[in-house]
Amino acid sequence: MAVPVVDPERYPAQLEAKRTRISQRFAALSPPPLEVFASPASHYRMRCEFRVWHEGDDLFYAMFEVDPQDPKGKRVVRLDQYPVAGETINVLMPRLLEAIRDRPVLRRKLFQAEFLTTLSGEALVTLIYHRPLDATWEAEALWLQAHLGVSLIGRARKQRRVLDRDHVWECLIVDGTTLVYQQVENSFTQPNAEINRAMLGWARSATRDGRSGDLVELYCGNGNFTVALAGNFRRVLATEISRTSVASARVNLAANGIDNAVVARMSAEEFAEALAGERQGRRVTEMALDGYDFTTVLVDPPRAGLDAASCERLRDYPRVVYVSCNPETLFDNLQQLHDTHRIARFALFDQFPWTDHCECGVLLERR
Repeated sequence: MAVPVVDPERYPAQLEAKRTRISQRFAALSPPPLEVFASPASHYRMRCEFRVWHEGDDLFYAMFEVDPQDPKGKRVVRLDQYPVAGETINVLMPRLLEAIRDRPVLRRKLFQAEFLTTLSGEALVTLIYHRPLDATWEAEALWLQAHLGVSLIGRARKQRRVLDRDHVWECLIVDGTTLVYQQVENSFTQPNAEINRAMLGWARSATRDGRSGDLVELYCGNGNFTVALAGNFRRVLATEISRTSVASARVNLAANGIDNAVVARMSAEEFAEALAGERQGRRVTEMALDGYDFTTVLVDPPRAGLDAASCERLRDYPRVVYVSCNPETLFDNLQQLHDTHRIARFALFDQFPWTDHCECGVLLERR
């Protein structure tokens, strides 16, 4: 994988190429005109991770790309700055290395540095080591935390030392509404905050007439869409399998004063079985599924998309909001649903400029 080369003057052409590619790929499904949401051309990633490379007395951040002279090998690419990353990360990158360069306790066997930041400038830094972390390290790390003005976490084999807190708070203004999100270290969060804001605004617009029914959300993560869409529905039931994400989603619902949504720890497959009456147990009983009138389902699956059986179950819903990080699996799933649902809205979110990656949003309505 190549390290992205950022050239803001070329960004409009890059985005147009993506628009053309996606429009042509999905033309057979007769979608409406593609809505395109542009990213900032640089400094758009709120989270990044870098290897920390040691060469004698020198210390620098590194990423790896395929060596053109040896396709089976990789070469080290030194990074003193990284224009893909947000401004806060770029400020912290050199400050961190300068602070630890002459501090052996902090530097020794430091393997990786991870940055998690917000639009407002909050930052959480995780340092990962190939050695145990002891009280001496913690004392030095407390100094570093204060020196950088960040929250700091140390990781090593079977160790995780949280000095202050393990999360940041992101604040997004969507349609004039301020939404706050707890984002936990080492858990999935949307990396491009401005595109995330665009995605949430688009999803709110696509479901604005949903007050007469209820929303079921699969793969809800930390409640990213749940928080933004709750006001459009009578009730919301969101499901997620990750224990950490479920806990964070519940915190985010409370932080935003949302009282018409609940999050259940359950996989999408388990929920489908519960809805069909094929699964019983305490968790299913607590959901009280008989009290819901699901008119809309939102799915945001991993790159593999939905398997055929899960996709088939979407036919039961009058309206489907499908957010996809893989256009190819999205196309396959939409083909399967094409006889019962039409594409009412179609969006491209440029989550990762300077790569081939495309994030799409589709609103499906029953024919």
